[in-house]
Amino acid sequence: MDKHEHAVYLTFDDGPIPESTPFILETLKQFNVKATFFMVGENVLRHHDLYNRIVEDGHQIGNHTFNHIGAFKHWTLTYAINSEKANELIHSHLFRPPHGWMRPSVYWWMQRRYKIIMWDLVTRDYSKWMTAQGVLNNVKRYARNGSIITFHDSLKSIDKLRFALPAALTWLKEEGYEFRTFE
Repeated sequence: MDKHEHAVYLTFDDGPIPESTPFILETLKQFNVKATFFMVGENVLRHHDLYNRIVEDGHQIGNHTFNHIGAFKHWTLTYAINSEKANELIHSHLFRPPHGWMRPSVYWWMQRRYKIIMWDLVTRDYSKWMTAQGVLNNVKRYARNGSIITFHDSLKSIDKLRFALPAALTWLKEEGYEFRTFE
């Protein structure tokens, strides 16, 4: 990024689900922040109303496969078919692989169709060993200009996000960061 721009990219993986997506959307609205949601196709199928709300609220959307499958456990073609099945519901040019891993052959195939978005700051909000304060501390410790910050729209994360997300947004704004989404 331009060194004179002071911005980060907030991303949320794995949703949408009714137990966490509404809280995330309300919090983002309260702080007037837009984010990118990398969604799992089967969750979009089950909770299409939440998908619609994310889009209507002006957030960017991305594909996170249909079943949250890992690229090392599947053939390239199987992975590509699973991702296309998700994209029939999600309609995005952005893709993030679950767990952040792809074999070179999978990457080669996927980058032909999608802009692949990884991250440099994983909050670890999904970890049963991480506290809400620890999630916030990760944001404070590792956020920098141009950071792509990954939270999770999931049951594993929501209890920590109720504290950590508003606190992280408050801190990032106090530090002068702007919030961007991907083109």
